Amino acid sequence: MIEENMKLPSGELQQLSDGNMISHNTDELFANKKVVLFAVPGAFTPTCSVAHLPGYVVSADELKEKGVDAIICLSVNDAFVMNAWGEAQNAENIMMLADGDGSYTKALGLGMETAGFGGFRSQRYAMIIDNGEVTSLHIEKPKEFEVSKAESILKFL
Repeated sequence: MIEENMKLPSGELQQLSDGNMISHNTDELFANKKVVLFAVPGAFTPTCSVAHLPGYVVSADELKEKGVDAIICLSVNDAFVMNAWGEAQNAENIMMLADGDGSYTKALGLGMETAGFGGFRSQRYAMIIDNGEVTSLHIEKPKEFEVSKAESILKFL
């Protein structure tokens, strides 16, 4: 499992932008940048849609003022779903990235099996990444939403 002071694994994440499918190599995506990445179990799900993503939408300017170059929302959903969810949530300052097959989430060691809910999904977490290295990692306990919210992450910047 990924831990603080570790380099992120290499992988590919997808984004739908202006009708075009973009594949992001994570080595390039995180190089020479300070990034806040937060992950959710599923787009359009209650806590994710009511609190988690909206918190980052509201806090985007404050995060950028603290030196964050990019804010990324990651989920084991496809890029079409992530794009639609971002549009529905007015998340124009958030990169809505898809880990469609869960391979990057598995490489991070931050997945979970949810059976009937949707199968393999991401745990809820947030991390601060500096030039590809995890400098701060906050993984939620099951059914909790405290340590990965934007208000909590702001304290670590």
